[in-house]
Amino acid sequence: MWGTGGSGGHQGPRRCPRPPRHLLHSAKRDAGARSWPRPRDCACGPRRSSARSCLPDREARSSWTTRNHPTWHRRERDILFPGYTHLQRAQPIRWSHWILSHAVALTRDSERLLEVQKRINILPLGSGAIAGNPLGVDRELLQAELNFGAISINSMDATSERDFVAEFLFWASLCMTHLSRMAEDLILYGTKEFSFVQLSDAYSTGSSLMPQKKNPDSLELIRSKAGRVFGRCAGLLMTLKGLPSTYNKDLQEDKEAVFEVSDTMSAVLQVATGVISTLQIHPENMARALSPDMLATDLAYYLVRKGMPFRQAHEASGKAVFLAETKGVTLNQLSLQELQTISHLFSGDVSRVWDYGHSVEQYAALGGTARSSVDWQIGQVRALLRAQQA
Repeated sequence: MWGTGGSGGHQGPRRCPRPPRHLLHSAKRDAGARSWPRPRDCACGPRRSSARSCLPDREARSSWTTRNHPTWHRRERDILFPGYTHLQRAQPIRWSHWILSHAVALTRDSERLLEVQKRINILPLGSGAIAGNPLGVDRELLQAELNFGAISINSMDATSERDFVAEFLFWASLCMTHLSRMAEDLILYGTKEFSFVQLSDAYSTGSSLMPQKKNPDSLELIRSKAGRVFGRCAGLLMTLKGLPSTYNKDLQEDKEAVFEVSDTMSAVLQVATGVISTLQIHPENMARALSPDMLATDLAYYLVRKGMPFRQAHEASGKAVFLAETKGVTLNQLSLQELQTISHLFSGDVSRVWDYGHSVEQYAALGGTARSSVDWQIGQVRALLRAQQA
C-alpha cells in the first residue's frame, strides 16, 4: 500500500533485503532453502534503518545552538532589555540571557535525540513473524554486519514494537514546541510596538497590498509547522493504542509519519538556524523599553538586605509603586523622604537601585542574568554539545 507514494522525496516501494545467506550457518543449499520468506522482522529492520537515516547528524545537532550564534560574540552579551512574564514587563535581563534560555532547551532536545537514537538502533532481524528463527541465524553477526547497537530481546515484541517511532515523533513535537515558542517571541519583538529585532530580507516577505510591511513569514511557518508534527505524534499513538500483540497492518501507518516529520524538522531547523544567525537587533530600542517600575522587585530586595523579611519588603515596594502612580511620577522620581514614609530603612544608597546595570549584576547565582552567570551558561552549553559529539 505504501509503495506507491510517500512524502519528502521518499518515492517508490520500500522492499526489505532478504537475510544475508552467508550469515545463516545451518542453511540448506537446495533451491527451496534459498527461497526465503519475508516475515515481519524483515519489515522492521529496514524501518529502523530508515528511522536512523532520518535523524539529524551530530554536525546538524550542534548547529542548532552554535552556528553564528549571537551570544557567542562578547559584544552582545551586555545588551539589556525587558524580560517579560505573562507578556507584562517584569525585570531587566540580558539579551544574551534570553537567547540562552532557548539554546539550553535546544541542547536538551539534542541530548534527548541521542537517547532516541539508542533505542532505534536495535536489530529485529531473526525474530520471524512471532516465534523467532529456526534456521540458526547468527543474530550477533547480523548486528555487527548491519551496524546495529543491540539485538531485540523478544521476538513477539520485536515485530510489533513501534516505541522508537513514537519516541521520535514525541522528540520532534517537543523540539517544535521550543522552536515555536522562540518564533513567537521573535515575532513579538519584531513588531513596531517592540522594535527589538529585525529579520533579514531572506527570512521575511513584503505585503502584496501594504508596501510598508515586512512580514515574519519564516517564523510564522515555524510556529505553524508545530501543529503538523503534533498531529502526526497523536495520530500514531491513536493507531497503537488499540492493537493486539504482534504485527497488524495498522502499523504501516508509521512510515508516512516518520518521513514527513523528518522532512519537516530538517526544514524548520535549517530556517531557525538561518533566522538566528542573520537576526539584527536594536539595542537602543531595548534600552528605551526599560522603565523604573521594572525595578520594584529590586526595591524589595534592597529592604531585605537591610534586614526586613521579604513578605514585608514586597508589601513596602508595592506601596512605593502605588505612591508613584498616585503622584503621576516614575518609581525612581520618589524622593527619599517619600520613601521613608513607607519604611525608615530607606536611606541615600537607595539610588543604586535605579541603575539597570546594577540590577542585572545582582543576579549572580548560577543560571541568573549577571554577566558572570551568562559566561558560565555559555560554557555549560558548549560543554554539553562537546559531550554529545563525543
